[in-house]
Amino acid sequence: MRTRPSPLRRTTLVRRLAVLLTALAAVLGLAAPAHAGEGPLPRLHITGTYVTGISSGGFMASQLQVAYSGTFQGVGVFAAGPYYCGKGALVTGVIACGTGLLSTDPEGIEQIARRWSAEGRIDPVGNLTGKPVYTYHGTKDPLVRDRVSDEGVQFYRDFGARVRYHDTDPAGHGWPTPNAQLDCGTTFYPFLINCGNDPQGEMLTHWLGSVNPPSAVQTGTLGAYDQDRYVPGGWAQWYSMGGKSYLYTPDSCALGAPCKLVVALHGCLSDDKFVGDRFARESHLNEYADTNDLVILYPQADISVARANPQGCWDWWGYTGSDFAQKSAPQMRAVLNQVHALGG
Repeated sequence: MRTRPSPLRRTTLVRRLAVLLTALAAVLGLAAPAHAGEGPLPRLHITGTYVTGISSGGFMASQLQVAYSGTFQGVGVFAAGPYYCGKGALVTGVIACGTGLLSTDPEGIEQIARRWSAEGRIDPVGNLTGKPVYTYHGTKDPLVRDRVSDEGVQFYRDFGARVRYHDTDPAGHGWPTPNAQLDCGTTFYPFLINCGNDPQGEMLTHWLGSVNPPSAVQTGTLGAYDQDRYVPGGWAQWYSMGGKSYLYTPDSCALGAPCKLVVALHGCLSDDKFVGDRFARESHLNEYADTNDLVILYPQADISVARANPQGCWDWWGYTGSDFAQKSAPQMRAVLNQVHALGG
């Protein structure tokens, strides 16, 4: 009787195949082209690391915070739900993590997190106690319903995190900033909305205790860097990631001042194939970076027909493998490699 390989063995085989295909593509001249002028990330004096994201990037931010709670000191979740919400199935993700017609089962997810923590698949969940968590959800969000966001907040509170929940704005599904052009209730490209307030300042204050006001204009440098080199196997497209990432560096940080690192993750339809560097330029994080010694890293997902990811979403339902929410997940490893390269 033939037996099917275990999920772990299948994941290992897939990754070995990725490495072989990368080598074969290079031999045949089919490898992704090098990005002219895009070199490795600089080594900086990083004294703390945080992560935030919108929509699929919000789900990914939560995955990074929980799986690598020893690395990330705080998280900001915008228009998203709890850790491991998709549970490895897109249908589950759409119904439970979007419409809210079914519960995301936060108690069951908490049990899974505790088991994975005990098995070493994620960092100890005890690290979440006292960690600052900022969650933002709009009352007019048509894609991620209130219940989904509420259950994400419940997850963190049950693990003792220090949560601030902003859930009163009549916001659509988008990243709210005081400089955006779209009205608060809009859910439309490029998913940058204005609700007349400053959630970025709220989030940073919750994380850091206090912050200086943002600069009127950005005075640092936004540069593109080679993301391929930080992805397992060296070919970002294999895991539906872009070949480059963006980094905003204030002059003080470039000159060696101690700075904190914020990883900011775009949502679906918002990677550089769709919006260029717009999210990286207009997130309203760079203005705070200039006045508070922050470095902002903007990793990029990418569209992939092979991964059934035509909207360039981050993997929060398992299209890269069954371990998508664990420390071994390829997209999360790629982000962590960039964090470590910067000194985080």
